[in-house]
Amino acid sequence: RLLKYCVGFESQRIENSIDLKTILGAWLVIKKQIDENQTEFIDLNIQQIRSNYDSAQEIRKIKESIPDWLDELGQEELAEKWEIELKELNKTSKVYLRVNELKTSKDVLVNDLSKLGIEINTIEAVPSALELQKRINVFATELFKNGHFEVQDAGSQLITEFLEIEPGMRVIDACAGAGGKSLHIASILKNKGKIIALDVEEWKLTELKKRAKRNGADTIETRLIESKVIKRLKEKADRLLLDVPCSGLGVLKRNPDSKWKLNPESIAEIKETQRKILKSYPSMLKVGGKMVYATCSILPSENQQQVKWFLKNNKAYKLVAEKTIYPSEHGFDGFYMALIEKKA
Repeated sequence: RLLKYCVGFESQRIENSIDLKTILGAWLVIKKQIDENQTEFIDLNIQQIRSNYDSAQEIRKIKESIPDWLDELGQEELAEKWEIELKELNKTSKVYLRVNELKTSKDVLVNDLSKLGIEINTIEAVPSALELQKRINVFATELFKNGHFEVQDAGSQLITEFLEIEPGMRVIDACAGAGGKSLHIASILKNKGKIIALDVEEWKLTELKKRAKRNGADTIETRLIESKVIKRLKEKADRLLLDVPCSGLGVLKRNPDSKWKLNPESIAEIKETQRKILKSYPSMLKVGGKMVYATCSILPSENQQQVKWFLKNNKAYKLVAEKTIYPSEHGFDGFYMALIEKKA
């Protein structure tokens, strides 16, 4: 959006190679990689582009390249914090690893990676996380192929830690996807206990099985969510993870195109899906058990407000703790997590 604004394309679609070349030229001007003497872009009005770029710095939705409606929503829900977080979400994401303690230890993994010339930083706030000092294809290493680590954002790792898991527990990961958090749970359980990973997409559970084998995670059982699965698991879980579908506004630095795929209607549908999950899935939790409601969003309407709605309508549950990880705080992705206990 910023580049379109700089060349005067704000209200038109990019439809041909000439338009694309003009957009590329604007990027080169902004990055100071072009001057008036380069004949390939002789049609560019370089001075106008620079002038428009300067004026765009005063218009947040242009400067940060987001839709009008999203800027309005962020401002409405987060006030002055929105500008801070939006700026952070437009930065390049870092790469974090999670140590698989079923196969190795942090110290050993750090040493093994160093031998491969892969330098890392430890993360004090997240014991299981390591940060790559520079991007490299770690998936090609034997260490990855042998399950010594997974690639997972450090903030995401905190969600599993928030669940207060202990070896021997039965844990249900009710929106497991391809199983990043299920694998982390298995590592914490030390393969002592049981993990039931649920999802509505069978292909994701198939991928989870492959990852579990690589990780040496023997305690994971996968189940496709069908008509009676939730009922059959009533009061079976010591711990329940509800990593629910969300807008993904906390992870825009990894999925920058998603801000153009979302719209107000899809946000509303996502919130309704979250409430449907909160209406039925907590029944799987034992009395005295705990669950975590989590999203990769930073919008209170998907987070705190949904938890308040749930607690208001379910008096048998109480909020133990909640936490929002803002991208501006540590450079991690943005997440929300609420730890809720079932009292009776």
